[in-house]
This record gives sequence, structure tokens and C-alpha cells, in this order.
Amino acid sequence: MTATHVDAATGNLVAGGREIFPLGLSDPPPFASTAPESGRPAFAELAAAGVTFVRNYTVWREAAAAEQLAAVVQELDAASAHGLQVWLALAGVDDDLSRVALLDRVVDAVKAHPGLGAWKGADEPAHSRLPVPGLVAVYDHVRARDPDHPFAIIEAPRDPPPAPGAPDRPLTVTAVRQYAAACDVHGVDIYPIPPGLHAGGPPTNTDISVVGDVTRILAAATQRRAIWTTLQIAWSGVLPPEHRLVFPTLQQARFMAYDAIVAGARGLFWFGGHLPGAMNARDRALGWNWTYWERVQRTLLEELSGPLHRRALVAPSSPIHVTPDAADVAVTVREDADAVYVVAVRRSANATGLVHFRGLPAGVSAGTVLAHGPGNPAREVSVAGGAFTDPSPYEPHNARVYRFARAG
Repeated sequence: MTATHVDAATGNLVAGGREIFPLGLSDPPPFASTAPESGRPAFAELAAAGVTFVRNYTVWREAAAAEQLAAVVQELDAASAHGLQVWLALAGVDDDLSRVALLDRVVDAVKAHPGLGAWKGADEPAHSRLPVPGLVAVYDHVRARDPDHPFAIIEAPRDPPPAPGAPDRPLTVTAVRQYAAACDVHGVDIYPIPPGLHAGGPPTNTDISVVGDVTRILAAATQRRAIWTTLQIAWSGVLPPEHRLVFPTLQQARFMAYDAIVAGARGLFWFGGHLPGAMNARDRALGWNWTYWERVQRTLLEELSGPLHRRALVAPSSPIHVTPDAADVAVTVREDADAVYVVAVRRSANATGLVHFRGLPAGVSAGTVLAHGPGNPAREVSVAGGAFTDPSPYEPHNARVYRFARAG
């Protein structure tokens, strides 16, 4: 068994004694399939690109439990063999203890498996107005039965309508705050392409920077650092024939990932690679959207999981206050024993220009912009008096990670 828990101080997931920043797929390719470009087993391909988690969303039924458990154990075996962990849903037994015998059967069957990383509780409970006491009872019961794996709940990016038939309302802290008592990790899913559908229209932000907005709402509501954001590959709002099929570009996907990180995310998942309606004929035959993987997802994951990026993402939040001179640029500062990291995103869809930052510790004289993507190698920036100006202008929806080594 590989025990996992959430570090209360950092919000990081700790697996096997090592802090990690979960990078996951909801849902992954079939575990017995093959990546078409490399010819490797699918889970080997995912792990090589930096994926650490895969979600399994089984809706548990008493009559089918034996077959369902057998299939889940096979996926846990495959994940463990390739260094991945499974985020296992308890759908069907996750909102109260009325089916506690089935819940116990599932938990007891897999809680000691080394491929298990975390449990997934009720999906979008605030939007469904699920009673909080039932969810808390399930959470307490599962954690007592399995103290070695955390429990995560993901919320919708909007509040439920005030009355049947009325439109949804913008997401609020009030609506989701009470559900923090039913989980160790609280998060949100947000799919902002095309604009204005998933999180709702005005007054909700219809730019892709809504990702950071809703992540901040979850962080404020939860009052803990363990926040996961689920981002878009595809969702029902882009599936033909009712909708035009559109995917995030690499620039959009990259910005949304860092926008969530700056807003407080301590783990990222991507949803929709498994939706047949978003696949071409080749991918439908293979059971997963390998085309999007090859064009966008793999490149982004390789960046986020690179050694220096990984250190930046798991570093504790810092009290150092770095401020940009552009109102649309948001930053988070993290630091470890070796370096201070500044992650910055230009949240505007149209602003362009140089950005000046202030607030670094005295004694820092130089830093590095970490490499990102083709054509963007690592480069140096000079620091004077705790301030620096990146000589490369920030274009709309740019994101950068700076590393400043400690003096001495």
C-alpha cells in the first residue's frame, strides 16, 4: 500500500512520503490500450509525460459490484505498474449511508492497493443541493475505515438556480463553503470554451480567466490550501451535433493551468479525453482522444512536470509579496530552501506590454524564466533593489514561471 495524505501547511498531496502536485486525467485511456504514436502501453505514455493520477468514475451497483470491482482492480494494477495512482469515485454510494454495506465492500476491497491514491466523493454537490449531513457522514465513515487516502469533492462553477426552471447563478463562496466539511481536498471544474456556457453568462466573466476566478472562490470557501481544479479537454458544451466541436489551443490550455495555479490550485486534472463525441474516427477506435494528446496535452504536461517546474509547484506559499505594475497580471510566490518562485499570468485577453515586478528579497540579483514550450528556452532576468522587468513583453493570456536562487 502507498499511503497518501494532504499536508495541511502546503495543501500538497503527499504520496509515499514525497510531496507531489497531482496532474491527472478524467478519464484516462483504457488501461489495456496502446498509445498510437509511441506504441507504448497507454499508462506508460501518460506517466512518461508527467501524469501522476487517473480518475475512475464507476457508478457502484450492488448487483454488478463483483464485476465492477474486478475491473477497478485491473485498472489499479495497471496504474501501479506504471507509477500512477487512481482517484476512485464512490458514485452511487457517496451522498449518504443508506447503502453503507456496498460502500464498505468497495472501500475494503481496494483500500490497501498500492494503485489507490484518493477517493472521489459526490460530484458537484452544491449545484445539486445535496444535503451536507449525508456527505459528511460518508466522508467520516470512509476516512475512519481508510485513514490512508484523502477524500476529494469537486464543485460546479456556478450556483444552482433559485427556483426550478430559472437560470443558474454565478458561483459564490456561500454556496460551496459548507461542503468543505465533507472532504480533505475541495475543488472545482471549469470548461470556459466556448465562452459563457459552463460558468454562465454575464455578470460572470466569459473570458478563459474565469478559471482563476472560480478557483479563488473555492480557495476562499474552503479556507485550506488543498484545492484541485479540473480543466477542459472537452465537455458536453462542445459535442456535435448540438454544438461546434472546439478544443483549447496549447496557449489557452497553458494559460488556464497557470491561472488556476496562481489562484491557489495544488493539483490539476483535465476532463473529456474519454468523450466519444469529441473524437475522430481513429480515436474512437482506440477509445481515447489521442489526437488532442499529441497536439496539446502532452506538451503541456511535460512542461508542468519538468524538474524545475515541479519544484516550483510543490514549494510552500511564501509571505514574500511581489507586485506587478499591471493590474491584469496576477502572481503567486512560493519558496523552498533553494529558491523563490514567482508564477505570473496576464489575465487580460487584449493587453500587451512589459511588466515590472517589485518585492523580491534583498540580495537577489538575477533570476531565470523557466523554459516553456517550443521556441521558449530558459532565459535570465536581472534584479536590482528587489525589482525586475521581464524584457519580453507579456502578450494576452501569457504565463511565466521565474526562479530566483537564494544568495549564498
